[in-house]
Amino acid sequence: MKSSLNRFQYLFQSTKGLTLVAISMVALVTAIWGTLSGPMVEWGVRDFVVDLLGMELHHWEREGRIIMLYHAIAMAILAIEVYFITSIVPMKKHQQVNINALATVGYLVAMIFGLWFAYFGHEYIFHGLFLVGQTLVFFSGVSLAAALWPWNKEYYLAANSDYAHTKSGLDLERTALFTMTVLTLISATWGAVAGSYWSNGHETFLAENLIRNPYKTGLEKAIIGHLHIMLSLVAVAITLIVGRWVDFKGILHKWSMYLMIFGSITLTFGALAVVWIPWAHTIIYFGSVGVMLAALLYVIYSWKKIIHERVTELGLEKPTFWQKFKAMLHDPLKFGSGWQMVFMNFTVSGIGIFMAIKLDKIFRVWPAREERITLTGHWHILAAIIATIIIMYYWDISGMKGKTRQWAGWTLIIASDIAFASATVFSMKRLFVTEYFEGPVVNWTMVLMDFGLGAILVMMAVFLGWRLFGLFKQEGLWKAEAANPELDVNRIHPAVPVEGVNVEEEIK
Repeated sequence: MKSSLNRFQYLFQSTKGLTLVAISMVALVTAIWGTLSGPMVEWGVRDFVVDLLGMELHHWEREGRIIMLYHAIAMAILAIEVYFITSIVPMKKHQQVNINALATVGYLVAMIFGLWFAYFGHEYIFHGLFLVGQTLVFFSGVSLAAALWPWNKEYYLAANSDYAHTKSGLDLERTALFTMTVLTLISATWGAVAGSYWSNGHETFLAENLIRNPYKTGLEKAIIGHLHIMLSLVAVAITLIVGRWVDFKGILHKWSMYLMIFGSITLTFGALAVVWIPWAHTIIYFGSVGVMLAALLYVIYSWKKIIHERVTELGLEKPTFWQKFKAMLHDPLKFGSGWQMVFMNFTVSGIGIFMAIKLDKIFRVWPAREERITLTGHWHILAAIIATIIIMYYWDISGMKGKTRQWAGWTLIIASDIAFASATVFSMKRLFVTEYFEGPVVNWTMVLMDFGLGAILVMMAVFLGWRLFGLFKQEGLWKAEAANPELDVNRIHPAVPVEGVNVEEEIK
């Protein structure tokens, strides 16, 4: 009994345990609900899963089901980022406990009952619980914003601090996280208000289905703005989080934080202003430039640091270009977090800008289905890139080292990039091949996408299976993580072991 209680406390009281639970829940949902799409449909797997689990899939409810699925996964991703932030940013212990508890109960209730309502009949009590879960996650965000309040003098930085701050000592990184949190709350409210009009002048829709509609209602524009900015702010959050991971500081850190704050505010205003301002996309472009430049400064700093640390470790006083290049690739997890941000420009940002420039001359001439494929792939790739960065960070937190770190890290980078590049080629195929000759392009890109995404899913299955197996061992990794439950980048307060777990032996 005592042993089970220790494991429960580790899983639901420590940052590392909470993150493990949330990632496992997302992986479980991805594994089951992933069977409802191709190529599992063609292989007959979908019908088997639907019959086995008793799902009710009516084609006229497809949009509603997909929206519930997206929200269920998004709640868990937000919770993971909240766990990271409450661990790496100084705050009171009771604040961290309350914020994490609200986020945990919220995303679990939203995920379980939201999917139950959408895929297993329509018991409206479950829909109500789905809304309760989202509300709890929202109040977790409100509590997080209060805890991050940057003008609390207790958290001001010293004048000689290497981390970004103003002359008065205001911590700019904390300010950027606070800004991101408040903007996320505003954007969530934006979506909730529009959602409250469902069946009262507003109907369920997928944004990519409206691209050719000459007239869109204000509520439809509000939903489109909401979904775009929420994903963008999730990306902003993970960029700030991994900045702590590599100990981002100095002049690049300072410029990056100013750009991130400016970019986040401008981007959010532009995304929400699509409801009433025809030229809101111009505002979005300005905001995007600020966020992307902030990420670029992070990439420059992190790669330079990786090179310096490796070269110093090898004792190379005057390394050649090739030696520096090899040093940069030495740690695939830390290199990969920056590389995925760079790669995103080839598969997301670059494609988006090209589409905006050539919209009327090229994309609006294509059949609507082709433009829809491009837009759908565009934001799915961005979401998946964010997921790979979270996985890299979590593998590092789990102490992945040596050859396992090398194989897992490079497989994740190469497999995901093959999948994302293939998806991009597939979506843009009409630029270089006609419909009559597209067969080989479609076949090969589909195979490569399935290969890349399949490799990632297999790796995650092996990793989570190993973590699950460890939970049954008396001296498993869970015990060491319970002894050191917080992330190792909190600059002020030391980590506190999980209460009730015998950590003295571990510390020895």
